Amino acid sequence: MQKKADGQNYAPKGKSDPVCAPGEFPVGVIGLDHGHIFGMCNGLMEAGADIDYVYDPDPGKIAKFQASFPKARVCRSEEEILEHTDIKLVASASVPADRTPLGLRAMRHGKDYFADKPPCTNHAQIAEARKAVEETGRKFGVYYSERLHVEAATYAMELVKQDAIGKVVQVMGWGPHRAAIATRPPWFFDRSRYGGILVDIGCHQIEQILAFSGSNDARITASRIANYNHPDYPDFSDFGDANLTTDTGCAGYFRVDWFTPNGLGTWGDGRTIILGTDGYMELRKYIDIARDPEGDHVYLVNHEGEHHFCAAGKAGFPFFGKFIRDCLDRTENAMDQQVVFRAIELAVEAQETAQNIR
Repeated sequence: MQKKADGQNYAPKGKSDPVCAPGEFPVGVIGLDHGHIFGMCNGLMEAGADIDYVYDPDPGKIAKFQASFPKARVCRSEEEILEHTDIKLVASASVPADRTPLGLRAMRHGKDYFADKPPCTNHAQIAEARKAVEETGRKFGVYYSERLHVEAATYAMELVKQDAIGKVVQVMGWGPHRAAIATRPPWFFDRSRYGGILVDIGCHQIEQILAFSGSNDARITASRIANYNHPDYPDFSDFGDANLTTDTGCAGYFRVDWFTPNGLGTWGDGRTIILGTDGYMELRKYIDIARDPEGDHVYLVNHEGEHHFCAAGKAGFPFFGKFIRDCLDRTENAMDQQVVFRAIELAVEAQETAQNIR
């Protein structure tokens, strides 16, 4: 399922590193509209979770899922999963606009929830999700995969914590994606269903800016969107960018687009540049173009010299184990719940206030 040229079905695999006993963390999966669900379940299973149940109204999607997770039992309805008393977590990659409503139902059934990004598509959904977390005490986790499921990002975070580049003063992110228009479902072009480009893939970048700068909050200072090359889809944007200033004084910038050319060996040349007072880093996440088809490269320059690290197979994906333990122990080590919501809230703000330059 790890198809590097196909972003819709790109599902990283890591090493098995269980943090719980077999059967201790059963997971039910509802909604297979995006292939990210395979990466989500890979990460959970490698950390010790059991992918026990699955429901989707589309038999074809179910068959594809069971080919990767054959132990998952097919349920007849969403309710059948929600009412299973043994299930600890509901995971979903349903249509973006449907992710929050499902999360509310899951939390009110006593389950923790793990959604693909974007978890919400508007301010009303964010407010509802926040209220449900407060009322139920359940967790609303989000698969911000461009940091959480990238070993280069894991390695870079450790370098930041080790003060390898000093105080972080700027984070810049590039999130290009291959459009593959002919393979996309109708909701992909409907802003009311996917939220807009700065919500859909911009939230990845905002979460990274907050994480690498050690920030809990930020403000959007400027944002732009455009539809340069898809006139047949007037509700679709193929370009977006934004500037942020975080509560730590870090300057953030990101660009997202749907212009990855067919000649690239992966679905998008995702990169992050982190500038500090004593050095800088560049993350080449999925490919090092014209040099190495594999990803997870970290380039570091500081007062000690120039360095290149290949993090593939070394840094791992610690988020999943921490998230499972948070659900079992009722701790909050994987990701701060308020930052989870603030990242998507800032993405919605950026989308709503964006200048349309086409």
